Amino acid sequence: MIAIEQATITTRVRRYSRYAGCVSQTVQRIDLATGSRTRPRRGPAIERPWHNGRMGGGGSIQLARIFGIRIGASPSWFLVLLLMIVYLSQGYDGRYGQTTAYLVAVGSAVAFFTSLILHELGHALAARRSGIGIAGIDLWLFGGIAKLTRDSNSPGEELRIAGAGPLVTLLIVVVCTGAGVAIGGANGFADAVALQGDPSPGLALLGWLALVNAFLLVFNMVPAFPLDGGRIARAVAWKITGDRNRGTRFSARLGQGFSYVLIAIGVYIAARGDAFSGIWLAVLGWFLGQAATGAVASSRFSERLAGVTAQDLMDTEPVWVPADLTVGEAHEDFFLRFSEPWFPVADPVSGRFIGLVREPAVSAAMATGRPEAPVTDVVDAAADAGLQVRADTPVEDLLASDGLRAQGALMVVDAQHSLRGVVTLDQVRRALTATATGGRLA
Repeated sequence: MIAIEQATITTRVRRYSRYAGCVSQTVQRIDLATGSRTRPRRGPAIERPWHNGRMGGGGSIQLARIFGIRIGASPSWFLVLLLMIVYLSQGYDGRYGQTTAYLVAVGSAVAFFTSLILHELGHALAARRSGIGIAGIDLWLFGGIAKLTRDSNSPGEELRIAGAGPLVTLLIVVVCTGAGVAIGGANGFADAVALQGDPSPGLALLGWLALVNAFLLVFNMVPAFPLDGGRIARAVAWKITGDRNRGTRFSARLGQGFSYVLIAIGVYIAARGDAFSGIWLAVLGWFLGQAATGAVASSRFSERLAGVTAQDLMDTEPVWVPADLTVGEAHEDFFLRFSEPWFPVADPVSGRFIGLVREPAVSAAMATGRPEAPVTDVVDAAADAGLQVRADTPVEDLLASDGLRAQGALMVVDAQHSLRGVVTLDQVRRALTATATGGRLA
């Protein structure tokens, strides 16, 4: 019995010794003479920040899903919606009855925010077509925002994404104008846009929607970051200079200047007696200025990160589970030894990354009497395919990775998809902190 146990232990140790030095980190050592057991020293390969939860999260409330994209709204949007309905109902009240005015006001507000969603969907779908993930679309105090998981990789990509939203807005203006002219004629539609005469409720709604979208189109095309026009200017400057960061700074400087103009106009309007409009415009200018200033700082930060890749940050000796183990062996030698919720699984010969084995799946298999099942049976290889990155992946792309936010770590592989290391969210954060403070990357 002792000899069999010794042979089993020796075989296990030899097998693990082929796997990136895992023997000292995954198997307890047994002194057969005394029977004492010692747990091996844990190397630096395992770090709890691997398993941090999803970063961020935001405070928006989901309204719908369109084309699989989450549409949300911040609490400030509901206040804007209410104020817009009240303002529009007062404007319509002089032409229609109270109930009709209220219904037209609600329809106008809903149609306006629907047009904002369509505008942002233009950006989002253009980004998706370029291979950029979409975290969602949010409505907030000053309109809408499409949240992309990474920045553009080329000036052309930036131009296509930035221009898609205004094209949708232009299409809305054209459709509303065409429908309005068809219903009320050119003169009738012109009166509806100017809120003159006696247009029908439907024509008044179309006229207002065409007018407000035309205004937004012109405003959005101002070449000042972060407006769409500013992003188009960024793409042009990027193309001319060949430097994304210089293009960003160029358009962001324009954005800072435009924000000062908006604030000055807002102060002037408030001083003339329209306090609400003046304050709103000044606050909008302040927000745009903050975004532009942040873009300038971000571009300088990106320059300092240039050349830093996953290979520079990764742990080159991660603890991983050989794919030829059983569920019971993985449970005993890994999950019972280390308090970690998952481990990478790789082919024992080639080192090819297969996926992650997670503690809940292992526990479920053990509970249902399947300890002898291959560990690969509880690995979802398809779901974990997005957790792989190449060693030369820039740190900016790591930051934009859905896998890093969701799992807290990414598996670094070579051209043959063999596991070469693990880069964690904590390691990326340390690199960012070191860069921000002027220190050296660890």
